[in-house]
Amino acid sequence: MIIEIKDVSKNYGEKKVLENFSLNIEDEHSYVITGSEGCGKTTLMRLILKLDQPDSGKVGLLGDYKYPFINAGVVFQEDRLVESLDAVTNIVMVSNKIFRQTVAEELLKFLPEDRLFIPVRRLTPMERRVVAIIRALAIPSDVLIMDEPFAGIDRNMKLKLIPYIRDKQGKGSLTIFTRDTTDLEFARIVSLD
Repeated sequence: MIIEIKDVSKNYGEKKVLENFSLNIEDEHSYVITGSEGCGKTTLMRLILKLDQPDSGKVGLLGDYKYPFINAGVVFQEDRLVESLDAVTNIVMVSNKIFRQTVAEELLKFLPEDRLFIPVRRLTPMERRVVAIIRALAIPSDVLIMDEPFAGIDRNMKLKLIPYIRDKQGKGSLTIFTRDTTDLEFARIVSLD
């Protein structure tokens, strides 16, 4: 499957965010969409996910694909966790096909055991971000799309997470939207500036 972004433009009132932007996102490839704050990274992500519509141009799927939407594992800029629930529950609630024990084992690769079963509102910002990333990777998806996934994460944790994310990417594509491209040299860098 290829996600085709063709001549996409998007304005918010008088502000042009994207203008005639094109890119093909292909299976088994990794992309980093970068640029300064306000250049359209999150807007482009929302267009790919069909959460918004472009003013002109199109975002579509090419290839032998039987569904009209993208099955995506997504990390948004906000963690979007249920504050009163623990890390494991926040992840298992995305699908009835994953098990608490499996989720706990995955989380233990990154977090201490005593952090897994307390309300996520008591976790540090970095721990919360790890939970959001593991949640996006918990179920098989066609593509992984991540908006500033490493915000608030120290470099040691980032270097542990990158190979884990790439492993979970499988045969799909990985697209990371971020200002900071440090340690992401494995991907094709696309600047919106």
